[in-house]
Amino acid sequence: METDTIIASATPPGEGGIGILRLSGLNAEKFLQLFFQPAGSVSALESHRLYLGSFLDQQGLLVDEVMAVVMRAPRSYTREDVVEIHCHGGTVVMRRIMDQFIDAGARMARPGEFTLRAFLNGRLDLSEAEAVIDLIRARSDSAGRIAAAQLKGSVSRTVHEFQSQVADLLALVEAHVDFPEEDIEFADQQRLLSEAASVNAHIQDILNNFDSGRILREGLSVLILGKPNVGKSSLLNILLGESRAIVTDIPGTTRDTIEECLVLGGVPLRLIDTAGVRDTEDLVELEGVARAKNKIESADLVLLVIDGSRPVDDNDLLALESCRQSRVLLVYNKADLPATVPDVRFSPFPSVTVSTRTGEGLDLIKTAIVDLVCGDGRSGDVQMDSVFSDRRHREALVRCSESLDHFIAALSAGNSPEFLALDLREALHALGEITGETTPDDILDRIFTRFCIGK
Repeated sequence: METDTIIASATPPGEGGIGILRLSGLNAEKFLQLFFQPAGSVSALESHRLYLGSFLDQQGLLVDEVMAVVMRAPRSYTREDVVEIHCHGGTVVMRRIMDQFIDAGARMARPGEFTLRAFLNGRLDLSEAEAVIDLIRARSDSAGRIAAAQLKGSVSRTVHEFQSQVADLLALVEAHVDFPEEDIEFADQQRLLSEAASVNAHIQDILNNFDSGRILREGLSVLILGKPNVGKSSLLNILLGESRAIVTDIPGTTRDTIEECLVLGGVPLRLIDTAGVRDTEDLVELEGVARAKNKIESADLVLLVIDGSRPVDDNDLLALESCRQSRVLLVYNKADLPATVPDVRFSPFPSVTVSTRTGEGLDLIKTAIVDLVCGDGRSGDVQMDSVFSDRRHREALVRCSESLDHFIAALSAGNSPEFLALDLREALHALGEITGETTPDDILDRIFTRFCIGK
């Protein structure tokens, strides 16, 4: 743990009404005293109180009129002495103030270093620290609620409960390791099996609901697919409520994927418009079709757009075959024109009928998208305290579950307590990676480099 004093801007770069510079470390208050002159007769700065004053450079020249606050350890974000300077939000002003502190001995903070220090000093565990960046980057109310719940310890409490239960099992098994002449009695064996199965069942419930939490947190990847000129780009535009994609009567107008974000029913969506799927000899169009097909596998939902006013043709079937294994919502477009009889080869999939020209059916398709992924559109009913949405957490829970499965099988087979204890230690190690107790340094580095410099 480095003990030097770090500094960074806590507000985004550019012009604004206010800019905040944050320092943390042993010398944070000392550095402030070098340059800050409080207004009025102030003999000493109280902790957690804002003071108006002047910020002077090393020559005693005024840089800006500022507000300053000292937050003494351990009652601060990092549990170190923290100082904040609230100045006018101009690039030159903030740079001049920062330069004074750096010349005095502070150094620029690395990405996420303030939160890293909060983690290392025990103010946050790792899952709570990850929630900080998730809260900052949240693109919907649901993502914000999940991050806020995780910041308040929803994930940590669940993991600690699992750790306590597995640790109790380990203590019972190790008691037999210490006394090897005594075999595990039948009553103890049944208790071990029952409690291990109970923990594993709860973990499986979390894993089974992981996709719902992931979608609320990360957003839903929705791919718009179909042959040329069926209205894919028009569908993108009408869902967004703006003319984002070029729409013409010329087949093959869209040559590449176009991605835009939208919040629908509280669920963040990433809409992806693609090149029309068809047999073609145009090299550029071929590349666009290939990119469209590559996106299918990673999409949470495919909107397969069909021209409802014309019979399906070979290109419609080609588009169908490319996404048959995916979750598909059929979108019969051009409802403002006379409709043809639906083709039975498309009947296994749920469908909606819309007109991207008149807007007919727009509410239906929005509801259908949320229903297909979140179940009856009840995305707002998800209990945030029980949501795990981070892929790293999921991977750790999978490894914990595998260790418990192995423990149950080994116990049933009559393996020696030493091997049983090893399985339980591996389960505890996996759980510890979620809260940061056993997380390798390279994973920590990867997590905190996602943060902005001032957080």
